[in-house]
Amino acid sequence: MSQSKGVVVLAYSGGLDTSCILVWLKEQGYEVITYLANIGQDEDFEKARAKALSLGAKKVYIEDISREFVEEFIWPAVQANAVYEDRYLLGTSLARPCIARKQMEIAQKEGARYVSHGATGKGNDQIRFELTYYALCPQIKVIAPWRMPEFYSRFRGRTDLMEYAKNHGIPIPVTPSNPWSMDENLMHISYEAGILENPKNQAPPGLYTKTKDPATAPDSPDILEIEFKKGVPIVVTNLRDGTVRRSPLELFIYLNEIAGTHGVGRIDIVENRFIGMKSRGIYETPAGTILHRAHLDIEAFAMDREVRKVKQGLALTFAELVYNGFWFSPECEYIRRCIVQSQDLVEGKVQVSVLKGNVYILGRESSWSLYNKELVSMDVQGDYEPADATGFININSLRLKEYHRLQCKVSSAQN
Repeated sequence: MSQSKGVVVLAYSGGLDTSCILVWLKEQGYEVITYLANIGQDEDFEKARAKALSLGAKKVYIEDISREFVEEFIWPAVQANAVYEDRYLLGTSLARPCIARKQMEIAQKEGARYVSHGATGKGNDQIRFELTYYALCPQIKVIAPWRMPEFYSRFRGRTDLMEYAKNHGIPIPVTPSNPWSMDENLMHISYEAGILENPKNQAPPGLYTKTKDPATAPDSPDILEIEFKKGVPIVVTNLRDGTVRRSPLELFIYLNEIAGTHGVGRIDIVENRFIGMKSRGIYETPAGTILHRAHLDIEAFAMDREVRKVKQGLALTFAELVYNGFWFSPECEYIRRCIVQSQDLVEGKVQVSVLKGNVYILGRESSWSLYNKELVSMDVQGDYEPADATGFININSLRLKEYHRLQCKVSSAQN
């Protein structure tokens, strides 16, 4: 028997790609430990465990990291109002460093020199996984089959993988799965590739799984009151039926349920991958959409205008760093600390109506609000002298007057 090349911890899903990669790694002489992250996806984990063991995995880890995902990754994104390219709420981008962090813990525990994943050579996930690996364990060695010529020359697509699976006794569905790729976690589900690679093709009716079609969603709204403390949701109360959720994980799962029932959180976009190409993705982010709208509202209510301007710039940078895989970079850690500090007084309650694919803000309250009813009232003068606005306007008009004067001078010279 040939000598083992060493132990590799494989990020494993139980699907076609990683099942074939498991067997292929064993063919190359590695001892394979599989790691499956429970991050809130709909999965038969024990079936996946049995499959990995039957394919020759030395050991199988199934780790429930849902709570860490919510508290340590989703909550910072909510505090930041993080959105990539104006629309994408970063569901996959946030999950990858959470998954990869646990994978590195397992690799270090097992004394493995290698880690591996099934991400393609064209996408963002390879970057997100590997930047996390190297940040947390610089000496680790990465085996990325879809970037290795000996692998991708042999397996040019799904058909080749299915043939390999058949020849090696790897259980596969009797019929091919849906003609698109799916990736699910607690925050969202994404759909891409296959028939979706033509940006003109509309999403087929059976594609969406987390949200109902808004057209057939209930005609009556759910009214939710979301309480924030330091920019993080701490209580959700359904004012229609009195349901209350307090723990981060239960709160988030409940919001997914309510938002999904009302068809909230669907987007269909073309985005710019970090690696340099555009891709089309369809996403469902139910709870994340509600929290994004509600947090924006309470933040605007309680945060100083100029602080918020600075924070908005940080949020754009933060979203880009997360999308590109730099969660564990020094600049991302620094920005997260800044954002956390900006949230010190972002506290209060927001009421929202969830109906037919939309989230409507109904009202808000906060003990730390900068809103002064007397100051802004049209019925009470308050601690404000209207005549002061004349000087304010005059000072601000100086720049405009000078600019217009120059334009008139230029126009005269040209004539």
